[in-house]
Amino acid sequence: MREKDSYSIQSVDNALDVLEALCDEGDEVRISRLSERLGMNKTSVFRLLATFENRGYVEKEKGSGKYRLGLSAYEIGQKFLSRMGLLRKARPVMERMVRECDEAAYITVRRGSDVLFLDMVDTSQQVKIISLVGKRYPVEIPAAGKVLLACTPADGEAKAEWPSLAESLGKVRLQGFCIDQGAMGDGIASAAVPLFSSGGELQASLCFVGPDFRLSQEKIESMFLPRLQEAGNTISSKLGYLGDCLNRDNF
Repeated sequence: MREKDSYSIQSVDNALDVLEALCDEGDEVRISRLSERLGMNKTSVFRLLATFENRGYVEKEKGSGKYRLGLSAYEIGQKFLSRMGLLRKARPVMERMVRECDEAAYITVRRGSDVLFLDMVDTSQQVKIISLVGKRYPVEIPAAGKVLLACTPADGEAKAEWPSLAESLGKVRLQGFCIDQGAMGDGIASAAVPLFSSGGELQASLCFVGPDFRLSQEKIESMFLPRLQEAGNTISSKLGYLGDCLNRDNF
């Protein structure tokens, strides 16, 4: 059978590169910036952006001439999220956990060498961390990523790629959670647990993220971690995981 890459259409690859780069930039961006980032000439970038603009996936700011993602891209993203079984089943559990703990909770998944913050239930606290939805971090940095690394079946590969983390990953896998202070930036604390589906397949991680003056190591261990583990077990059970000691409360 032919390799998947042999079926690729270069023009479609280029178009998706532009759309992904526009998404990564966050704010409005000029054609020159995209051209430089992607190594594509400005004319090609302009034509691709114009095509996306016609379909509503990109919007152009009239005054500045900069581009940003359009409503069509947002609508597709929302439709995907609404149909994703993991998020549908996790959302009610996260909402209840956040009501009880009043700290922001996230679902994260691995994307290659990164961890992607996929969905969030926000806290009502006035002082909080800016939303991380759609943000990526190197998978070996935050607690959410370390949990995914530690609980991946082929953990030998992770230890080979990050030998300095071998001991800590082994500890995370053994205890079933990870706590970090400052890994995602000064003043930011986090705690994460893995989420499994039927057959023990690793699906994602569930984590708290908040300011470290509210999420000290002691408070996480005594107040937040038990609730996080309970919620993680409940979500995993809803995904079909039949491991030991799962909480089966009805959310």
